[in-house]
Amino acid sequence: MLRVESRVLITQFIMKLFGALMFAVFYFGYLPQGVNSTLSARPRVVNIGCVLTLRTDVGKIAKSVIETAVEDINSNPAVLGGTKLNISIVDDSNSGLLGIVEAIRYMETDTVAIIGPQSSVIAHAIAHIANELHVPLLSFSATDPALSSLQYPFFVRTSPNDMFQMAAIASIVQYYQWKAVIAIYTDDDSGRSGIDALADQLAMRRCRISYKAPLKPQATLDEVRDVLVQLALTESRIIIVHTCPYRGLDIFSLAKNLGMTESGYVWIATNWLSTIFDTIGPLSSEVIDNIQGTITLRTYVPYSEAKRNFVSRWSNLSRRVGTNSTFGMCTYGLYAYDTVWLLAHALDAFFKQGGNISFSRDPIHRGGLNHYSMNVFDGGKLLLDNILKTNITGVTGLFKYTSDRELYHPAFEVINVIGTGIRKVGYWSNYSGLSVVRPDSIYSYPPSRLRSSQQLYPMVWTGETTKKPRGWAFPNYGTPLKVGVPIRAGLNEFVERVPGTDIFKGYCIEVFTTALNYLPYAVPFKFFPFGESNYTELVGLVTEGVYDAAVGTIAITSNRTEMVDFTQPFTQSGYVVVVPVRERGSSAWAFLRPFTPMMWCVTGMFFLLIGATIWILEHRMNNDFRGPPREQIETIFWFGFYTFFSASRHNTVMLVSTLGRLVFLMWLVVILIINASYTANLTSILMVHHLFSPIEGIESLLTTNDTIGYHRGSFIRNYLIEELGIHESRLIPFNVTEDYAKALRDGPEKGGVAAVVDERVYMELFLSTHCEFCIVGSEFFRSGMGFAFPKASPLAVDMSTAIQELSENGELQRIQDKWLLRGACKSQNTELEVNQLHLKSFSRLFLICGFACLFALLVHFMFVNK
Repeated sequence: MLRVESRVLITQFIMKLFGALMFAVFYFGYLPQGVNSTLSARPRVVNIGCVLTLRTDVGKIAKSVIETAVEDINSNPAVLGGTKLNISIVDDSNSGLLGIVEAIRYMETDTVAIIGPQSSVIAHAIAHIANELHVPLLSFSATDPALSSLQYPFFVRTSPNDMFQMAAIASIVQYYQWKAVIAIYTDDDSGRSGIDALADQLAMRRCRISYKAPLKPQATLDEVRDVLVQLALTESRIIIVHTCPYRGLDIFSLAKNLGMTESGYVWIATNWLSTIFDTIGPLSSEVIDNIQGTITLRTYVPYSEAKRNFVSRWSNLSRRVGTNSTFGMCTYGLYAYDTVWLLAHALDAFFKQGGNISFSRDPIHRGGLNHYSMNVFDGGKLLLDNILKTNITGVTGLFKYTSDRELYHPAFEVINVIGTGIRKVGYWSNYSGLSVVRPDSIYSYPPSRLRSSQQLYPMVWTGETTKKPRGWAFPNYGTPLKVGVPIRAGLNEFVERVPGTDIFKGYCIEVFTTALNYLPYAVPFKFFPFGESNYTELVGLVTEGVYDAAVGTIAITSNRTEMVDFTQPFTQSGYVVVVPVRERGSSAWAFLRPFTPMMWCVTGMFFLLIGATIWILEHRMNNDFRGPPREQIETIFWFGFYTFFSASRHNTVMLVSTLGRLVFLMWLVVILIINASYTANLTSILMVHHLFSPIEGIESLLTTNDTIGYHRGSFIRNYLIEELGIHESRLIPFNVTEDYAKALRDGPEKGGVAAVVDERVYMELFLSTHCEFCIVGSEFFRSGMGFAFPKASPLAVDMSTAIQELSENGELQRIQDKWLLRGACKSQNTELEVNQLHLKSFSRLFLICGFACLFALLVHFMFVNK
């Protein structure tokens, strides 16, 4: 019996011991390797890692701020329900390798999240480890746009993406109407990705990066100087600096020594420069002098009571930095503080959803051997979801994420370095672009990206000027502009090369050189003759960089504008039809020419109508309109025609009825006008020799099968075939304008052409010495001539402005008169119809007369019936 009781006691003891052991296992999280270790739903302590670069000013500030945030959270039981945060901060020494090593060490501890790192370069490496561990990686300063959620699902950016900063810079470039910029950047993951984002944002605004200047991460001052010297030889004067703070100040110092911070340059620094102002405070006079007139950005943090209280605490908190210097609070510090609070709220939601902090051993296999095992956070996905769903109001304002995992309504302050400090000149927000109104005050209004709604206060630019820089300049030591000049034989008035020299002259050449003199800078150039006559091919060579510009009689067409940028037209022109004409003078039937056939018919009908109307009104009471029927009919015919020749005489037939006199009076007015018009036009026809051609314009050519001449290489060939549907076999090309004369004289019967189609400016010169030919019809396919430059060339814009000035002050007309004014043939009017009088010209007159007849007849018959 005693032995049985002993067994029972031993069994109970073993059960209690086992229960105590299991309690210890589950409470303290200890299990042998390979078995899941699980803490309670509300553990006493949660481990958090933190990777910073402690030798940097931002790293020192962030360390103090993060420790403060942990203390604030741990001192408030309402945040995590009594659970404490245990933060472990390590220094990566700005080394990707050390960052990876420190991140791997977190595998040995039950770490649920990692804050940091500062550097985007190191974040790329650690983010891979975070993916394997299923541990959220929250960085307040790794703003590289390439750190995407697709490649790094467990990476969470807790400050605005650099993509938005680059959008703000692109908006500034667009606001000041600059077209090309230069980008200086550190050649690492962060620098390249930031500049790629800038290029995309500029392209959306039809701007571009004309020159990229990458710097090695550890570049020497001599290497930086060499890069700046290369930049000085480029055209653009808009320079974007996207690098780390210490390297950025070196760039400005060297640029100052090279004279690259003088008037005309525009320097735009990303937010590294505003971070220096915020952390270090007042800069030395030498540094300030180097960056005068620079534009920089600062992440916009709206004013709030929470922000004011936190900044007021900073004077005491900054002592934790452990140096004798005093640091100011930068926006990265504010976002670091909110990052810890974001994580704390996400953990609280995680626990409320029943989440447990458990880790699984996941061995890394290589060649069948187990080299290492990692602690994989089983609840990492749930914690990540809660982080992205958290909506809090922190010291940086509203803190929540959009569907694409970016912070809600990112915004920046636009800052101008002036005097001994900085001046805020506006804001940029992803909501409405540039504005002088705080972004948080306009979110209740509909967004507007219209150019008229974009605003900034006036800037003070480099060189202490308030005049907006042009944005580009021809480099002082640049090679001369290579200008291609097409030579068209027979048109020396437009472009001509002086034989045996490299000198060119002519209308186009003088307009170009005169416009260059109106530019506020010198542009060295050299002309190169282009032997081919295909102008589209020349334009293509400008696109390929063989020539820097093309000057000549180059028509502005749609397919050419797709390849190059043209200046505004310096002359307007259109295509015309030129035909041979013959004189058409007096003939036996010349007296019929003043009126068209329809005019003659209508006039004759009215003669009879007036005669019949007068007879009806007069024959009952006027003896002159009575008698045998034959005499009455003769009177009707005779009366209308008689009045045409005797209207101004007094021996006309006496009318006795009032209505008859009214109709006759109206008819006298009509025949007086017709008689005068007929006499004047007949005199003109008999005294002036007119030119005649069966072809009346381009419409006439479309209805025939006659051959048509054109200049070889001209755009008009494709237009005639593709747009007007003229068969290619009808078109005959000519190399020289003078060949037109022989072809037109021979005509289609002798192998020539019936007409020539070319630009009016050419044909007017041709006709000044060939009076047997003439322009018929009206112009078609009107276009202008301009100078061609490569796409996005700022010289095209400046030359357009210069051409406009030439036009306004009359200089352009003077040049045109000098080269193109020639004596023309006396009469080149070939359209006979222009000199004929049409029925339309007298329609209202006939209508009034007809109405008078109708009215008189109606009144007459009313009284007769009574």
